[in-house]
Amino acid sequence: MKKVLIAYASRTGKTAKMAEYIAEGVRMGGCDAVLKKISDIKNEEDLQGYDGYIFGSPTYHGDMIPGMKNFLFLAANADLKGKVGGAFGSHTHTGEAPKLIYDTMEYVFKMDMVDLGPFKLTEDKVETDEGLRNCQHYGKAVAEKVMK
Repeated sequence: MKKVLIAYASRTGKTAKMAEYIAEGVRMGGCDAVLKKISDIKNEEDLQGYDGYIFGSPTYHGDMIPGMKNFLFLAANADLKGKVGGAFGSHTHTGEAPKLIYDTMEYVFKMDMVDLGPFKLTEDKVETDEGLRNCQHYGKAVAEKVMK
């Protein structure tokens, strides 16, 4: 079975909840979903063996959180070129982090990004039915691209 890694950072638990919902969508799309906090990924070898990657971070002061920046430097050494990717995150005000992550994955890592673009939700929407459905939809879209 094809596997998708969902690697995320979370400050308030909302981005972690999004990761869980996105994993449900990945499974609905026919792939195995593996969730990992970025703090549990120690080296580029920990990123090997997956068919797709979805990275997530909340937006904090108009940017991704510092741990996600460090993680992306590590991921740059993992040779993810051509792999399917997606990016997500939660926010209270502006929501820049998912787009910054998405652009890094697309333009720096040269990954094959899901056509839906970066996915973001305001924190108050994450644990609603709408938030659940939107997260599942995003995960399923990544899985379907992996399965092609």
